[in-house]
Amino acid sequence: MVGYADGMAHTLKDIEQAFRASWGADTTCLAPSSLPAWGPDNPAHGQCGPTALVLQDLLGGELLIADVSAGDGSGAGSGAVHYWNKLLGGLEVDLTCEQFSSHHIVGEPRVVVRPPEGPRAHIGEYQLLRRRVFSALNLG
Repeated sequence: MVGYADGMAHTLKDIEQAFRASWGADTTCLAPSSLPAWGPDNPAHGQCGPTALVLQDLLGGELLIADVSAGDGSGAGSGAVHYWNKLLGGLEVDLTCEQFSSHHIVGEPRVVVRPPEGPRAHIGEYQLLRRRVFSALNLG
């Protein structure tokens, strides 16, 4: 169970379900040319950045980032990165890992420090996802 200052408590499963219900094409970090790749068959696609930030808002911990490669030598995926969370106590939580097929290789993670002023990219997507998730969890 995860507790909050207002006395409410949610399981990690509750939180995961809130994210899954909140994802949409309008909360991805995909470039417009890649947006057609997002859909109900892969709803986690492009959601890792906003999801990791909102999960950090909820549970604290660290943001992790790693480079992603296609793993087939094609160079596809060059420049792609993946975000997820490391909670206090060391538990890693990656709510969007299924966006990758088995041929993708997610590299070694490194901690990325969140700017004090908030995210610099995809701010609208982050804010929209945050509102939806907090609403789904009945948080203020």
